[in-house]
Amino acid sequence: MKALKKIAILSVVSMAGLTMSAQQEPMFTHYMDNTLLVNPAYAGSRDALTVNALQRMQWVDFKGAPVTQTITVHAPLRDEHLGLGLSVVNDKIGPSNNTSVFVDFAYIMKLSPKSKLALGVNGGINVFQASLSSLQLEQQADPVFQNNISNQTTPNFGFGAYYYRERFYAGISVPNLMQNNYSVVNEPDGTTQMGSEQRHYYLIAGTVIKMTDNLDFKPTTLVKVTAAAPAQLDLTASFIIMKRLMVGVMYRSGDALGALVGVNVTEQLHIGYSYDWSYGLATSKYNQGSHEIELRYDFIFYNKKQIHSPRYF
Repeated sequence: MKALKKIAILSVVSMAGLTMSAQQEPMFTHYMDNTLLVNPAYAGSRDALTVNALQRMQWVDFKGAPVTQTITVHAPLRDEHLGLGLSVVNDKIGPSNNTSVFVDFAYIMKLSPKSKLALGVNGGINVFQASLSSLQLEQQADPVFQNNISNQTTPNFGFGAYYYRERFYAGISVPNLMQNNYSVVNEPDGTTQMGSEQRHYYLIAGTVIKMTDNLDFKPTTLVKVTAAAPAQLDLTASFIIMKRLMVGVMYRSGDALGALVGVNVTEQLHIGYSYDWSYGLATSKYNQGSHEIELRYDFIFYNKKQIHSPRYF
């Protein structure tokens, strides 16, 4: 019975990944370091040419579990009021794979000597594919699964606002406004819709509180809201030790608990790792948790006199 139960859960989750992959955007424990993916107004805010690469391996040892890679690149332009970015995401869940490429543009306004407000827009494409015929079904003749979805390309765009100071930030955004459909063509029945994108709304915020000369407290949050689903809240509490080592814990409502660690190897290079355990899922007993590895590098300093080390956001 336990074996049958495990197989049933695996099948359900694999199918959920297929039909919902376009609806549920990837989640990240390092959301506070992957801000460009949820808010285009973040582009250029670090006053450097910043490259951030991340890999998330979710539900390790669970067949068909999500594996996500992201790369973001952004920088201010010669005009200090403009920021430009590029975001690339590859998200694989079971037999499906979704790749997105977006360009981000921000207009940055200086509100005071210590604070700025940026308004951003993005635009790009999603390329979705699914090997439906590779699934093992109880009814192999099911016409819905006879044809694969091959490189369906859909456009999208979004916008956001981002306010920031040296030790505080807050933002709101809708990175994908369009709700595209994904479908397969079945003859002679015609087109069958397999899933559709759902619009996600994001609220982000964080601050850094100085406790001693060598210890800072950094709480951050991300709130995600979408139709027909409970709002999801991420809360993270981190400590920055001697401006070099970061350790923290996280909570994701209805889903996971986790821990993070990061090291500023140099003034420009940051390495991070996190582990989270999905306490809220029936599948948690069948996997070894989720891992993330992050690398960030700031290549160029545009105005070194105005840059503080570390840059907290």
